[in-house]
Amino acid sequence: MIPSPKPTAGSGSPSVPVPLSALFTNRDIGSPQLAGAAKPVEKGWDITAGGADIWNRADQFHFIFREMSGDFDVAVRVESFTPAHLYSKAGLMIRESLDADSAHLMFLVFSSDAPRNNNLGAYEIQFRTAAGADCQGIYPAVRPPAPPEFPAAYPNSWLRVARHGNQFSAFASTDGKTWRLFGGQVLPLASKVKVGAALTSHNPEVAAHATFRDYTEAN
Repeated sequence: MIPSPKPTAGSGSPSVPVPLSALFTNRDIGSPQLAGAAKPVEKGWDITAGGADIWNRADQFHFIFREMSGDFDVAVRVESFTPAHLYSKAGLMIRESLDADSAHLMFLVFSSDAPRNNNLGAYEIQFRTAAGADCQGIYPAVRPPAPPEFPAAYPNSWLRVARHGNQFSAFASTDGKTWRLFGGQVLPLASKVKVGAALTSHNPEVAAHATFRDYTEAN
């Protein structure tokens, strides 16, 4: 992590904060066949990723993250999403470790409202309670064939996750101001976790692309 520069002694000038993106590290998780990449831009990143999935007992994806401790509230706008598969996933990841089978919670968006198993709409929560455990999902209450309760809204598909102790709450928005509670989960993750943007292709041989913008965080 790169610390904010300190003012020169006697200069009387305030310190100039390092851009938030400079505090983050990116890497592939789970050794995907195609290497991913993350390009920092103002208030966000352009991410490319391979990977079989973030699901079951182990994950493959690209992750840009920093460590956070205690309670927090993070949000980001997914501006665009070019999938490689119906189940390509982009979202906010909270993860105990960089191991492929780590416990985690992810609030994600898909690229469209196409029906997917238990989900009609673009938003979903998934989580793994312990290292090596199976993933579980939290889906919208509204199921097909009704209109989606949480539809895709690119370039304004907003994601937000707030942590208070072991309670994680996920909110969706189309303007970054008015938030709707999507769902919540009690999950006993470690106090110090890796937090950031995650993308998986779900097609090991084809990369997915997503642009994340307007990332904010608060303790």
